[in-house]
Amino acid sequence: MLASSSPRRLALLRQVGVEPDLVEAPEVDETPRPRELPRGYALRLARAKAEAVRDRLAGRPAWILAADTVVACGRRILPKPEDRATAAACLDLLSGRRHRVLGGVCVLAPDGRSAERLVTTIVRVKRLSAEERERYLASGEWRGKAGGYAIQGRAALFVPAINGSYANVVGLPLVEAMALLQGLGWRWPT
Repeated sequence: MLASSSPRRLALLRQVGVEPDLVEAPEVDETPRPRELPRGYALRLARAKAEAVRDRLAGRPAWILAADTVVACGRRILPKPEDRATAAACLDLLSGRRHRVLGGVCVLAPDGRSAERLVTTIVRVKRLSAEERERYLASGEWRGKAGGYAIQGRAALFVPAINGSYANVVGLPLVEAMALLQGLGWRWPT
């Protein structure tokens, strides 16, 4: 089961041949706690999402995979913008610099065991011209995306280099997620 409302996470799993039996939106409060650092925030949300879905299953055993993607500049957690002004502020902050994308992943096994991992990818964004910035904002692609951009979309034009997992930046570090599942005993469907 995938504990996510992200179509990108589902698409990434399907890309590697995994079709979840069920996809369930976890509905957790994603507000960062006071002075919460990006690393702890990403792991806390991944765990909270997995546990929220587990709790709704009312004791039915299931494999549950949950993840959260956090874009961070230093100690600052960038939001998932819902308005143009917030998206513009994110783009201005990221323009011409490197930042981290932190992917928290949590797996709950049917027997109650769990495993989690944090994956960090460094992303370099070129200096954006005013025209590039405005064209991207006009696209609306930034809406609801961590840090206000989607590397798999139009923002690919802004990223000359990454160091680490591309899938992590899209929304789910596949290698690590599959390793967690298999480490707990999950097997590929036959």
